[in-house]
Amino acid sequence: MKHLDDIPSTPGKFKPYFHRTRWQSSVAKLAFWSLVFVGLIFIFFYRSPVSSNPDPSRRSLRTYSWGGPAWEKRVRSSARLRFRRGFSVLVTGAAGFVGTHVSSALKRRGDGVLGLDNFNDYYDPSLKRARQALLERSGVFVVEGDINDAALLKKLFEVVPFTHVMHLAAQAGVRYAMENPSSYVHSNIAGFVNLLEVSKSANPQPAIVWASSSSVYGLNTKVPFSEKDRTDQPASLYAATKKAGEEIAHTYNHIYGLSLTGLRFFTVYGPWGRPDMAYFFFTRDILKGKPISIFEGVNHGTVARDFTYIDDIVKGCLGALDTAEKSTGSGGKKRGAAQLRVFNLGNTSPVPVTDLVTILERLLKVKAKRNTMKLPRNGDVPFTHANISSAQRELGYKPTTDLQTGLKKFARWYLGYYNGGKKAAS
Repeated sequence: MKHLDDIPSTPGKFKPYFHRTRWQSSVAKLAFWSLVFVGLIFIFFYRSPVSSNPDPSRRSLRTYSWGGPAWEKRVRSSARLRFRRGFSVLVTGAAGFVGTHVSSALKRRGDGVLGLDNFNDYYDPSLKRARQALLERSGVFVVEGDINDAALLKKLFEVVPFTHVMHLAAQAGVRYAMENPSSYVHSNIAGFVNLLEVSKSANPQPAIVWASSSSVYGLNTKVPFSEKDRTDQPASLYAATKKAGEEIAHTYNHIYGLSLTGLRFFTVYGPWGRPDMAYFFFTRDILKGKPISIFEGVNHGTVARDFTYIDDIVKGCLGALDTAEKSTGSGGKKRGAAQLRVFNLGNTSPVPVTDLVTILERLLKVKAKRNTMKLPRNGDVPFTHANISSAQRELGYKPTTDLQTGLKKFARWYLGYYNGGKKAAS
């Protein structure tokens, strides 16, 4: 290192050969670290393993293919009315459980129906694709896209002047909110706001019916639950996002004149249902000989649910659409007071979960391996019970299917779909 001490400290006194050497050395170092940096980028972006369980909120933001003359023709054809006084309805979450049944019912009675769904994999996407195929056969086109995609929504409203929106797209499930809270905010709050933003600017503005949830009643102990009861004690993030949706709906109704009707569903079950629901995975595990966990409340209290059959829920949804008044705004400007409603859609007959299992055992002819355990603090509540007097009075809503009858229809579908080459019973 002695030669470094011999270098003059005065600027301009360096020897030429050393200046060239140091410059060449700097270039070499720069080139070396540039190559290292580029290599790291390559490794990070091209060689890193893909997560086996990516965040659904990020998944649903992927780019979808839409647009073009052929696509627009399919959209118009699907939304075309069969009768002059029918509705043109955009159904979000159309490949979901309730969405499929509502879309089919609307199409059967002659309304124009266009579906929208992002087909995320919160549960088996193949079941959603099977529902999509069912809808396609009935003449309903399901656009693959996300409700957070404002450009797509605006395009749909440009192609079709929807009279109504049936908004069923949401991140469902009470327990999953503890694993992936961002997906609930993404779908249930941000997605709802995006839909309302596009709807408020549409001309004409559509009337909107949307799915809230019985979960908004949270830790309430007064039963049956009434729409007049307090709903500020959510027991889960899912419930909190649905309650937030109700407050957001009030805001858009007040400022922009959007006609909005919220429906609080109570434990919907039936054919083509959701695999994350107890009756569904109980059936699966009983048939496989696996033990099932049955929760009990404090001091061995009974856990009960107001199980509501899908056909009854569909009747309530159609009743809400049929009685929805027109929005009063135009191009985002309110011209007068608009309709704002919320209804319970339940069966009014809570059934202990233990009884549900007994019915399934009888229908499946298999004895369940029961494992009784305390109700965990994961957002589940001990009971639900709907007061449906408002829906009866204003929507003509009247549930007619008891749990025994409904589960018999579900079991027949389940065995046909999963044990018959996935060809569902009609």
